[in-house]
Amino acid sequence: MIWPNFFIVGAANSGTTSLYGYLKQHPDVFLPALKEPHYFAQLTPSREQRYLRTIIRDESSYLRLFHRAQAYKAIGEASPSYLWEPEAPYRIRRAIPDAKIIILLRDPVERAYSHYLMDVREGLQDLAFREALHRDWHQNKKGWSVSHLYVELGLYASQVRRYLEVFGPEQVLILMFEELTKSALNGKSVVVDVLRFLDLDVAPLPDIDTSLAENGFAAARWSWARRMAGANWVRRAGQILVPVSLGSNHTIKKMVYQRYFVKAVPKPPMDQQAGVWLRSIFEPDLKLLEALVGHVLPDLRHSWPASSSESRS
Repeated sequence: MIWPNFFIVGAANSGTTSLYGYLKQHPDVFLPALKEPHYFAQLTPSREQRYLRTIIRDESSYLRLFHRAQAYKAIGEASPSYLWEPEAPYRIRRAIPDAKIIILLRDPVERAYSHYLMDVREGLQDLAFREALHRDWHQNKKGWSVSHLYVELGLYASQVRRYLEVFGPEQVLILMFEELTKSALNGKSVVVDVLRFLDLDVAPLPDIDTSLAENGFAAARWSWARRMAGANWVRRAGQILVPVSLGSNHTIKKMVYQRYFVKAVPKPPMDQQAGVWLRSIFEPDLKLLEALVGHVLPDLRHSWPASSSESRS
């Protein structure tokens, strides 16, 4: 049996897909075609979201993802649910005590808005941003693949603390989304940090293309395409037509939907009142996170008004 020895655990909409794509290009790295198996989160989706993601719950199916990884030094997977799900780090630790953990964090306000825009593009959200935030925030039943978690996924302090406590800081690498997006301009320094963290040779770095960021902002070309993308029957058909070994819906999304059914458009401005409300929630949590890691994290306030009293109160 071959288990992974490193995990990209999130946060969601913070560059995990881009980093997954960069690392797949390294000759000593194995990452399965199915980017997000969510195995260690053991998710139970709601009826409405049961086909939204390809979720693996049994061990034998999970290990089949890695059956061709014998010759690779670094074997990993990338499931952003692992950062949010409270039991995930403990499950990973029991299975792979020496696993290395990569955490990507993003300005939580930008993360929430990016998450919302992705849901709109993929036919999963029709409400205006502020209304969507408040409805999801006040929803009684919450969880990954149950509610959207627009706010909860950006409350990083407790999520990061769990991994530092379970694995120790020497096994955890915390990266910023802003640093990753600059990787094509700054000598790929973030990719170098990851390769060194995984004890991998940096010599193949020139052959790793970091010029394209995955899941950049775009909109559906046609309203019918957006409706189809969000339909359960379409996603179920995708899971049947494209097997897990070839990436299932992740491959369909990347190779078909994003290539032919969406187009690049200017990102709409975020509702200012929604931004004020989000910053009031995230600022106390960011202070807890900064106390935890021992230094300030300005990239996590990337979008915040520099002179705003609310961002430093």
